[in-house]
Amino acid sequence: MPPELPYKPYANEIWRLVEAQHIVSTTKLVDSGDEQELLEKILESTKPPVPPECQHLHYLLCTPFRYGRYPWDSRFRRMGETPGVFYGAEDPITAVAETVWQRKIFFEGSPGTPLPKEPGTYTAFSVSVHVPVAVDLTEPPMSSDEALWTDPVDYSACLDLADRVREDGCELIRYTSVRHPHGLPNIAVLTCQAFDNSDPMQSQTWYLFLRPGRTQVRREHPKVSLEFKFGKIRLELA
Repeated sequence: MPPELPYKPYANEIWRLVEAQHIVSTTKLVDSGDEQELLEKILESTKPPVPPECQHLHYLLCTPFRYGRYPWDSRFRRMGETPGVFYGAEDPITAVAETVWQRKIFFEGSPGTPLPKEPGTYTAFSVSVHVPVAVDLTEPPMSSDEALWTDPVDYSACLDLADRVREDGCELIRYTSVRHPHGLPNIAVLTCQAFDNSDPMQSQTWYLFLRPGRTQVRREHPKVSLEFKFGKIRLELA
């Protein structure tokens, strides 16, 4: 790792994928809009408080920062009481590919759980980010250590890097997707100040059809239909 990291500004629209259950999961439990609003308030009161610096943000943007205890290591966030990370991608299909891989891992870890017969419905939403200090692991000189940044199971180098760049005031990390077939760029947002706007910009509905050894993904508008096969460490296009 270089003694001085090559920080530079970054600005772009990035995408994140979430399960589309934030409304229907409570709607089916109530009989009216007023009851749903009350239920949502009750549920909200049971969650950890939103950090002060994130309270101006839509809940889809601030959620990764409000849960202080993280259950396991991810690429740029350590397990335990650690600062939040908003993981996204520069292209919605990359965000979809990351989610497909996560679903694969979930069902592999629970072999007794049958694959769902119906497609999973997900919302891809975009946000605008603009930071004065970012680090890009896909370009020299950082790309010379690409094997460290893209290790499929060992996140230690990435976690050490995240600790260091936070100390330097860095707000964003651009890195290669390990799971997308073509290794397109992912983004790790490290602070709530990175967001240009308090609300999402665009949204798309995606359907994921999980099948043994593969997953079909579909978007109606604009229309996209893809099938991913499961490779050893990344997805492959069927």
